[in-house]
Amino acid sequence: MATLSFWGGVGTVTGSKYLIEGARGRVLIDCGLFQGFKELRERNWQDPPFDPAQIDAVLITHAHIDHTGYLPRLVALGFKGPVYCSRGTAELLKIMLPDSARIQEEDASYRNRHKLTRHAPALPLYTEEDARATLELMKPLPNTGESAEVAPGIRAGFRIAGHILGASLVLVEIEGAGADGKGRNVLFSGDLGHYDQVIIRDPDKPPACDYMLVESTYGDRLHDPEDPKVALARIINETHARGGVVLIPAFAIGRTQELIYLIRELEDEQRIPILPVRVDSPMAAAATQVYSRRTEEQDAEYASVLARPQHPLRTHSMLTASSRDESKRLNEEQGTRIIISASGMMTAGRVLHHAQRYLPDEKSTLVFVGYQAAGTTGRKIQDGAREVRIFKNMIPVRCRQERIGGFSAHADYAEVLRWLEGMPSAPRRSFTTHGEPEAARAMAGHIKEKFGWRVDAPEYGDVVELE
Repeated sequence: MATLSFWGGVGTVTGSKYLIEGARGRVLIDCGLFQGFKELRERNWQDPPFDPAQIDAVLITHAHIDHTGYLPRLVALGFKGPVYCSRGTAELLKIMLPDSARIQEEDASYRNRHKLTRHAPALPLYTEEDARATLELMKPLPNTGESAEVAPGIRAGFRIAGHILGASLVLVEIEGAGADGKGRNVLFSGDLGHYDQVIIRDPDKPPACDYMLVESTYGDRLHDPEDPKVALARIINETHARGGVVLIPAFAIGRTQELIYLIRELEDEQRIPILPVRVDSPMAAAATQVYSRRTEEQDAEYASVLARPQHPLRTHSMLTASSRDESKRLNEEQGTRIIISASGMMTAGRVLHHAQRYLPDEKSTLVFVGYQAAGTTGRKIQDGAREVRIFKNMIPVRCRQERIGGFSAHADYAEVLRWLEGMPSAPRRSFTTHGEPEAARAMAGHIKEKFGWRVDAPEYGDVVELE
């Protein structure tokens, strides 16, 4: 007997955690932080619904914190590894997990210094020491589909998912599973990239599987048809004419690199003025170097540009703020400039300090380039809030707001259907995950209508027997 249980990434786009229990082994697929609503964030502090010490291995689809940010906590609670992922993901996690720990430690320190906490003292969920202990457990595997034993009676193979560097489809094979004892396999889409994006190759075709978990972030909508490069040029030029600042909350991995790539192209084409570009994220700077090194996932256009003297991921007037003091000095600058800063949903990190200054500025523009989960500061602003709480201060929202849907690193529902057309045969059963309830149900409906497959939108704590 084998089971699949859902402990995150259902009913929400954060906290992805899926547990497979076979006759001889137990593996956790993804180990993400919950973000957004308070009741979700509180799950990060609760004991997990399984014993971390009894997990044989963790498999990671990609490096984003909503899929990996709970790993150091899992290790602190007794998990001893290994952690399997693609080579690109392993390189990014060397940057992301210590950075996540630093952000939590800095936020706890800031709240303690300014008495912005109900707890005395405020504590981080985990420390840099926990993050570095986690990195010792990493076991990279190639993104070629070749399977390897990851736990007793369980094998896994990784394929390119096209979302960010290292993002993977993961096919898990469970020995002896099913009523006939012949074994079953489960495909995890992770986060699927959209087609024809810059830098990263398109997703590989899905392999045949018995069960499938497919993401549904945009299961109820299509991306904005406006070309993101055209939209970016329009926004920069309009903000420059007003003398304001362009503030872009962006994930340090993936989205930041795409933004820099397109801003550099727009400068080269003289479609925008050369403005100061400030990347307020040491993690983004380090990740950009990884994007240059890992050539196996680069698309042909990016690889050709990389061979030119002007680096494709550097604009003509660009600075990266690594230290806290360098970040503070950015707010002393005057005139039009472009600030790209994490986190992408404005849940924590340096972007909040910039938001305090520029949200009330009518000349400036706040640009959303990715999904804003329910309950996050970004979602509240996107939904029309006239003021938002940042560090317990109510900040008025007077700046212009723009959303560039075409920048999303997620496939919309039409692209998910396009990807599923490559499936060699129908799965026994499929599940829509990593979507808010309406989006997950809508994606399930699209799949049923097009393919006639059995599809469900699971809930937190659901357990399914792999028959």
